[in-house]
Amino acid sequence: MSSQRQVLRDYLAAVSGSAGRLVFSLAYFVILANSLTIADFGLFATASAAGVMVGRLLALGFTATLYRIATVKPRLLGTYAAGFLVLALASLPLIALASTVLYLVFFAGDLRVLPFALVIVSEAVAWRLTETVIVVNNGLNRFGRAATILIVSIAIRALAAFVFTFHTSQDLLNWTVFYLVANIAALIFALLFYCPRQRLRLQTSLYLRRLPDALYVAGAEVLFYLQMELDKLLVLALGNPTLAGIYAIIMRLVDLTAIPIRSFSMLLVQRMMRSPEMLRSWALRLGIEGGVFAVSVLALATMATILAFYPTLLGSNVAEAAPLVILALAVPGLRNLTEYQADLLFARGQTFLRAVNLGVLAAAKAALLSLVLKSFTETSDIILSLNAVFAVLYLLSMVLTYRALAMPAKRV
Repeated sequence: MSSQRQVLRDYLAAVSGSAGRLVFSLAYFVILANSLTIADFGLFATASAAGVMVGRLLALGFTATLYRIATVKPRLLGTYAAGFLVLALASLPLIALASTVLYLVFFAGDLRVLPFALVIVSEAVAWRLTETVIVVNNGLNRFGRAATILIVSIAIRALAAFVFTFHTSQDLLNWTVFYLVANIAALIFALLFYCPRQRLRLQTSLYLRRLPDALYVAGAEVLFYLQMELDKLLVLALGNPTLAGIYAIIMRLVDLTAIPIRSFSMLLVQRMMRSPEMLRSWALRLGIEGGVFAVSVLALATMATILAFYPTLLGSNVAEAAPLVILALAVPGLRNLTEYQADLLFARGQTFLRAVNLGVLAAAKAALLSLVLKSFTETSDIILSLNAVFAVLYLLSMVLTYRALAMPAKRV
């Protein structure tokens, strides 16, 4: 009973951060989506997705190592934090190279270099470092502190978007400057008030032993976010900025349904790190997946119903996409389940298999979405077909994940 009460307290602390994040994320989204043009919002959302992807290369995946150490061996946190900082500096040229490739492939004809670069620095460096402080606090079971960082960081973004509405020139370049300043402010707040105070000690031999696992995680994280965000890049590449904007608005509403689910997944991952075989029962596995799917679909259905009666509730730009939200009803549940299944393999230390699985899913998603975007021209048809695309991806993920779970776990 004591253990169950502790789990409940931890979840409530973690989900409080999700609730705060949900409120401020919605405010930030509404203000920004109605300040920029739909085309500029689409370009920003797509560039932000690219930044999130390349940000997984920061420190070559050592953020995950810090999380594991904070969870199971917290006394070594200072030693591994020193290695993280060294690897973070070493990874910057790789981030710059990956960003250049993404720009030339997806953005060169639609977006200038400077705003793209500012978004990349915001997401891949400033925000990724803030995320690292958050995940370390979560690993140390300091869920209240992690929640505070998250809430304040999103609130700073929302404040920046609000101040931006009063700017004389509400174009994409000016917004990316505001965005960078907001993310730097969030990072400074996290470092000053909530970064664990430990003596930094370099021990190269420890990092070399952990580096292969970290590289697997980095590769898997890039592939994970590639298959999560690839749709935005493909819509821009095969469509146009306006279509990308409408699509980004819909998918942002879908993303909001995942916020409470991620708190649950984070706690489950921590418990599985300590007890890797806790999900041996198929009844428990299917029960959790059914719950994740039901909560996700209910959240989007509620949002779609509200927008059906009050289409301008979230602003005039969002109102253009409001009638299409209900067409993506199954997408959040299927998408959140695919993310949850990837977390299970991370929890069990099966990082190489996770990277392979995510590579397969990314390739499958690219093929399916390309087929959809070439087969349909109407936005409503594209959104409706996403249900089938994500259903196929979920089934593929389920087969790959549960085959991997039948293998022995790797202890940290």
